Order: sequence, then structure tokens, then C-alpha cells
Amino acid sequence: MQDDPRYDDVVTEVRSFVLDRARRAADAGVEEVWVDPGIGFGKTVGQNLSLLRHLTELAAEGFPVLVGTSRKSFLGRLAPLPDGRPSPPEDRLAGSLATATWAMLAGATMVRVHDVAATVQAATLVGPMRLVEQTDPVSA
Repeated sequence: MQDDPRYDDVVTEVRSFVLDRARRAADAGVEEVWVDPGIGFGKTVGQNLSLLRHLTELAAEGFPVLVGTSRKSFLGRLAPLPDGRPSPPEDRLAGSLATATWAMLAGATMVRVHDVAATVQAATLVGPMRLVEQTDPVSA
């Protein structure tokens, strides 16, 4: 699944697929339906980044969005060790925090994480900055 993922347009294809399934579930009477773009599953680093970049479009469809990037291998490839090997899962906290925060700002309703306290702290710090528009963040 990870060796040769193929999409003509990963954002359009994943979005169409998950929304089709979500609508079918809702139409069948499922009361709570979430969508998940499947970050890290059968996708390249670039495809994962494209899905994150376009997450606002998926969130705008009205279904709650779940995103799980925590410690995923694509983060290890984005921030490799000095010798070029992907960083191991235990060294992926910064990338996990960055992508979880990005996802929340882009409209994700829930993020799946390993490092709950650190993610809550990151979200708490970024939240007020998002709300402060033209004011001094120190005095707001």
C-alpha cells in the first residue's frame, strides 16, 4: 500500500471517496458520521501534504473531520536523521504537533495523537493567536 500509491489527483479522489461514503452512511440513518482523509495510508509524502493543505475544503462539506498524523512515517521522512534515514517515531513530536495544529486550524474537529498533553498545549497556544487580528497578542 505504501510502496506505489497511485492517484491522478489525491485531493479530489480522497475527498470524493470519503464524502460519498459519509453521505451514504447519513442517508442510511447513521446519526454520527465523521470523515478522515487517511493521512499516511497509501499515500506519498507529497500526497499527505496536499491533503493537509486542502483540509479546509473537506471540513467545509459539513461532516466533522478526524485527522491522524501523530508519529506517522511521512513526518520521519520530512525531518530525517543526519544520515538521511527517516527519524524514528519517538523523534517525531515536533512534526506531530505542527500537523495536528495545522489540521485544527484548517477545520479538523478531532485529531488523533500520541502526545496528548503536548498537543493540548500547542493548540492552547495557537488558539488565541488565531483570534487576535489587529491587536497586540501580549495585551489581548
